[in-house]
Amino acid sequence: MRLLLLHGVFFLQCVRLSQQQFPRLCATTEALLSKECCPVWDGDGSACGASSGRGFCRDVEVSDLPNGLNYPFSGLDDRERWPLVFYNRTCQCASNYMGFNCGECQFGLFGTKCGERRESVRRNVFHLSAAERRKLISYLNLAKHTVSQDYVIATGTYREMNNGSTPLFSDVSTYDVFVWMHYYVSRNALLGGPGNVWTDVDFAHWAPAFLPWHRAYLLHWERDIRKLTGDFEFSIPYWDWRDAQGCDVCTDDLMGARSPRDPNLISPASVFSSWRVMCSRAVDYSVRGVLCDGSDEGPLLRNPGNHNHNLVPRLPTAAEVEFTVSLRDYDTGAMDRSANFSFRNTMEGFGNPQTGLGNSRVMGMHASLHIFMNGSMSSVQGSANDPIFLLHHAYVDSIYEQWLRRHAPEQTQYPEFNAPIGHNRQYHMVPFIPLHRNIEYFTSSKDLGYEYSYMLDSDQRISEVLSPYLELMMEAWPWLLGALVLGALVAMTVAAVAATMTRVCWGAWPWQRGENSSAFHLPERESLISSDSDTPNYHTV
Repeated sequence: MRLLLLHGVFFLQCVRLSQQQFPRLCATTEALLSKECCPVWDGDGSACGASSGRGFCRDVEVSDLPNGLNYPFSGLDDRERWPLVFYNRTCQCASNYMGFNCGECQFGLFGTKCGERRESVRRNVFHLSAAERRKLISYLNLAKHTVSQDYVIATGTYREMNNGSTPLFSDVSTYDVFVWMHYYVSRNALLGGPGNVWTDVDFAHWAPAFLPWHRAYLLHWERDIRKLTGDFEFSIPYWDWRDAQGCDVCTDDLMGARSPRDPNLISPASVFSSWRVMCSRAVDYSVRGVLCDGSDEGPLLRNPGNHNHNLVPRLPTAAEVEFTVSLRDYDTGAMDRSANFSFRNTMEGFGNPQTGLGNSRVMGMHASLHIFMNGSMSSVQGSANDPIFLLHHAYVDSIYEQWLRRHAPEQTQYPEFNAPIGHNRQYHMVPFIPLHRNIEYFTSSKDLGYEYSYMLDSDQRISEVLSPYLELMMEAWPWLLGALVLGALVAMTVAAVAATMTRVCWGAWPWQRGENSSAFHLPERESLISSDSDTPNYHTV
């Protein structure tokens, strides 16, 4: 079922959502013990839509090329050689199809047979009309309050599940599935027992997969919102934060202003003030040696600008963005936070955006926004709780797109081996099911069916900027038309009354009746229509 929020009213409708992990149909004892996640596609009643040629249930192939030295263990973490700890057979879909049961289209493709290609446009959030802003907030709130029908989250490790015989999963909302995913991919490795964790590991940050992983993440999030709302024209807007002096999007008609009662909370006038967060207590999980279980951990926190200014003196400048995009190498050296002159490392925020040197003493670019927000967004594992995360990462993705278009890298630029664990070229992205390899998203957004408004040609950009104003005019058109008609009627009435009064009054004066005509004389009135030569010139400023 789904809840539709329109102007504060909830409506209930049926819905099936899209793809994240774990698919509910694969979170069973049978699936875990058999290590097979090949659900039936309802369209033809066969596993993976095999009867329709959409896909087949096959063995998962993982790369055995060596990882970097940051993670010196093997067989301890469920994310190693993803997804083999949980499943070694999954649906592998034909070219146009995708999904845990091959029931979806590849990104950018539509239609019953996924043969129709369309390109969506992600727009500047400040170019959205008032109606579009309300729709965005309603969609976010709907996702936050609708339990995902297709996906559940893991609340225990595979070992804690007794190797699959005791499934440990929990229901969460569509929005919180994504919060959990971001937590799970970046969490510490649990080595067994309280406090026994390995912190130098992250399957989506601090290394080459940072940009491809978040690109896939946003695409899935965007698709789930479309399916949830039925609005297949929806695209994630971006926040262009270059040279911003503060949190421009922290207003009650967007992501929520600051609460006047508590600077760490969000204004009661915003729906986000009622949001509750999860997976935000990384230190506590490490101390206890447990996974986030999806429990309510309090209100969404944010206090932009009241952060550690030694770490982030200011938000990124346009010049720093340009310098970052100018770096030619995607990644360098150990391909971690120490990487010098690495586009990925500088973009992520650990390379100085003025010199390109790694392990900078201050955070720049992407990381600086997270720290600046000084709340839920400042924790790597819990940052997706704040909806600003989506606007921020859409802009980060657009800078990644700028770099791809400017440098047109060969796929060999993306490292094949010796990257930190989870980041080699052929590694399956954690924790996605359906499976995606990192290299698949080291490609232009155009290949994936979307574009950014500021990269369009000039005519398209003008249309994009004017569209909210045209929409406003269309919304106001009935009122404007009515006003014009009323105005015309009023003008005609006034003219008629004036003419009548003129006839009455002029006819009443003595000289109009021929009485004492020599006593008073009015000059002849000017013609109502003048020749061009008779018309005076009026100048406007």
